[in-house]
Amino acid sequence: MANRERLAHVEVTVVEATDLYRFYHAGDEETLALQGVSLRLDAKEIVAVTGPSGSGKSTLLACLAGLDEPDGGMVRYGPDRMSRRSEADRAAIRARHIGILFQSGNLLDHLTVEQNITIAQRLAGHVDRVHARELLVSVGLADRANSSPTTLSGGEAARAGLAVALANHPAVILADEPTGELDEATADRLMAMLRQRAAAGAAVLIVTHNPAIAAKADREIKLLDGRIDTEASR
Repeated sequence: MANRERLAHVEVTVVEATDLYRFYHAGDEETLALQGVSLRLDAKEIVAVTGPSGSGKSTLLACLAGLDEPDGGMVRYGPDRMSRRSEADRAAIRARHIGILFQSGNLLDHLTVEQNITIAQRLAGHVDRVHARELLVSVGLADRANSSPTTLSGGEAARAGLAVALANHPAVILADEPTGELDEATADRLMAMLRQRAAAGAAVLIVTHNPAIAAKADREIKLLDGRIDTEASR
């Protein structure tokens, strides 16, 4: 793909996952959510992870983010090992390196939009209110800084969630179905913002069921039964 060719000469791997396995048990039943998944994320690229429900997409994202611990394999952010660390260590690595954008749940309802950004910064050990306000301008929410998340439209909430994800200048953005509840125009605007972040040097991974969103990515990794479908990936 043209975008991929354009990036080839500047590849800098910022995330690497090697042989990830994740098992879940319910009574005598065992679910193999991930079965030896390996991947890398490079700076300045957008990677889509696709596949049917139950294929392991959200489990993979949770393992990459350190929100879940793989039963086997390793995740690294540069020299920092995410796997086999305490939750406190994983949280610190998340704060330094990762912005997470969920379909819903990025925002704390009892805080204003701007306070949601500054609390994310505080978790990383600093507060930069100038950057917080710049983020709100960049996502078109400067006039909603003091609003409660409960008063936002779906599109505004998605953009506010992106601002929270970008609060600490993350090297990696992990997005789980970020356009799932958005109309086409708002989804396109959100994707354009993610493309801007990638152009500025971030690695972006998007879990999606939407073929149109996947088509906008530089690469697509398709999961099937917890494994990468190499023939369907690109």
